[in-house]
Amino acid sequence: MSFFSSPLDSPSFRLSWLAGLSKKMLGAGSKNELIDLMDNALSVPEPGGDQGVLEGLARLYRGQVGPVDSVFGQVDRVGRKSLPEVWAGDTSVLASDAVNAAGRAATRMTEAFHGGATVLLTLADAIGAARRKDEQGRGQLLEQKKILGGKDGFFDNLHENDEEEWDRKNAAHFGSYAVDLMHAAVSDAQEATRVAARDLNKWAAEARAGKMETSELTAVDKLMLADTGVAGADPELNEILKAGDLERASARMDLLGLDDETAMERMLAKSDNPQERAYLMKALAAGHSVAEIGEFQDKIHGKDPDWLRRHLTPVVTAADSMKDEGLAPDGSNNNKDYAMFDGQAWIQGGDGSEGTCVASSTVTSRAMVDPLYALGLTGGPDGQQDDPDAFEQRLVAEQHRLHTEGDGGENWGGMGPEGQERINDDAVGSATGSDYERRDLDSAADRRAVLTEVEKSVAQGRPVPVDVSSEKGAHAMTIIAQEGDMLQVYNPWGSTTWVSEDDFINNHMGKASKSDLSHAYSVYLPR
Repeated sequence: MSFFSSPLDSPSFRLSWLAGLSKKMLGAGSKNELIDLMDNALSVPEPGGDQGVLEGLARLYRGQVGPVDSVFGQVDRVGRKSLPEVWAGDTSVLASDAVNAAGRAATRMTEAFHGGATVLLTLADAIGAARRKDEQGRGQLLEQKKILGGKDGFFDNLHENDEEEWDRKNAAHFGSYAVDLMHAAVSDAQEATRVAARDLNKWAAEARAGKMETSELTAVDKLMLADTGVAGADPELNEILKAGDLERASARMDLLGLDDETAMERMLAKSDNPQERAYLMKALAAGHSVAEIGEFQDKIHGKDPDWLRRHLTPVVTAADSMKDEGLAPDGSNNNKDYAMFDGQAWIQGGDGSEGTCVASSTVTSRAMVDPLYALGLTGGPDGQQDDPDAFEQRLVAEQHRLHTEGDGGENWGGMGPEGQERINDDAVGSATGSDYERRDLDSAADRRAVLTEVEKSVAQGRPVPVDVSSEKGAHAMTIIAQEGDMLQVYNPWGSTTWVSEDDFINNHMGKASKSDLSHAYSVYLPR
């Protein structure tokens, strides 16, 4: 039994190895060299994965749809009845709201099983096609080796007549094509696996109520917290508690002492609406003490859900935000959403004029994951203000504080990678329980390879800073969400928009800023 893996176990290494062999075959100077190159290619493992097993898993997923639909039917019948206004759970949830939430959860569960099955079937088909392509390439290589015959001896190799040269060059041509088929098979399987991982990670993140494993809340309470979205917005795109928030809040609830646990449950029961409850749990997820959360509730209690949205959620995603409306003259998407508080944008320098893009992106990221921090900026020390000018002053002061902490440049311009990593650790990582790690992106292959980690992070509610550049300079933005093959990007010029995975991979990130800032050269991944 070997404890060491071969480099050929890595799909990325296989791709570069096979690409190199294909080129070397065309330039092979002898029959023996060509045969050695063919043997090297044949030693590469075939694409992994068992099509039959994947299809069996897909059938298993599909088999769960019927029972879930049956549950939905029962819940739906209850929901259609006029329920009395009775309370359920430990946090005084209306029974009617709980039933409606259960119906939505059942619908999402059905969609998840359907979606998971489709993902697995698509992957099974892709793996099957890749293995057939690989088999075709190997077959052609073996055929060319057969035509060439065995290796020449020392004296035979000293001279090559015209016919032997023709056979060698012909075999090299067809052998190179065969290796290209094997290369394409590895590439196809790798991309299919990446897409499947992306989609399955997303479905897993959306299995929301199950993220709260705490025994301190009832199933009804957990269901309602997971179901609650930002007021007046598409709930599927604007959950208050992301998957990571639910997990951290659950873990921290279990660590509370009896007095704090009782106080937390009392605050949840006292809340006027589901949004207030969800923001309290988001504050717990961000690492605040129960005493701090109590002070926070005193500031927000009695406020309507619209007030909570404006003060506590910097970025709200519109239902039509992914619609392709073409490009503006500067190369950015026409379809943008603006992050605003009472008419004042969450924007660097208060008006976009300063070069504090790193610090400004970090401020907004922290406000997205920590409602106490957001309220301090929007509502001031007492949390009650609704003054856009005062908000602008506090926002810019906080941007300047983080810019200074990160050793940013003079005149509020520029920040190095060490400072960027440090302020993200301190400001955002302290709330999400993550340390940030810089990942350089030197090629399209690097950007493609990092996508799964980026998308898993944002599905958990952990923003991922991304740096873009051109010959004229650089800019910092943040990837904040993912839907299908689209990435939502916050630009500290005050807006959000969606770019495709292909845009990220192939240097079209100007759609999120402007055309001369198109190259994504690094990301910072939360660990």
